[in-house]
Amino acid sequence: MPVRVVDTSLPSQASASDADVEHKSPPACTLLGVGQAFSGTQNVSSPQKDEAWRVNVRIQGFDLEHGYLCGTMEALNVPMADTPVVTFWEGEIVDTKNYTFFTNKWKATSEVDIQHWTKFPSFSPLLDQVEVDGGKSLNLSNYPYIFMRWKEQYFVNVGTDCGLTIAGFYYVCFSCTDGSVNGFYYDPNSSPFQKLELQSAQEKDTGFSFSSYALQ
Repeated sequence: MPVRVVDTSLPSQASASDADVEHKSPPACTLLGVGQAFSGTQNVSSPQKDEAWRVNVRIQGFDLEHGYLCGTMEALNVPMADTPVVTFWEGEIVDTKNYTFFTNKWKATSEVDIQHWTKFPSFSPLLDQVEVDGGKSLNLSNYPYIFMRWKEQYFVNVGTDCGLTIAGFYYVCFSCTDGSVNGFYYDPNSSPFQKLELQSAQEKDTGFSFSSYALQ
């Protein structure tokens, strides 16, 4: 939600010409599920100013079979806001069945997709096949990273006149090894490559709770 103007093994792959590609979803991970909390920062720096906000995220829904998850994001120490800003977001899990690495919406071309995915070192072994077919023929079932897109849907506790935008979305890479989250925000009207960095955290340790916010 920027200011309005943010050890890998090569997976196996099936032939792209096969009529029936056997899709293998990313692995189930105990560090990614309903109730899991994350905390960290989002770099919202611009050419004029270096700035980072503290960010808390909590997973509210998770459906690996359909490549779906959702949650809340809380941004703290936002200069133009009197209170922490909370948004509700929905996510797509890149599983090559429900979603590929190509976004095909939200003003993101395949070139934009590649520019952002290649920011993650863990994506490097996948690049060649993704350039061919968006990764449709990749088997990600044993890959130690889960790639996602998070799209904020609405503000929970402030109005749309809060000075922030949720027009863009996040390219996200989740590590199944340590539960860390890295992401890059894309919005043509915002500063490019705003980085999100989160670590897995117990809610009692992060000092935040979303129980006081009524989700729409």
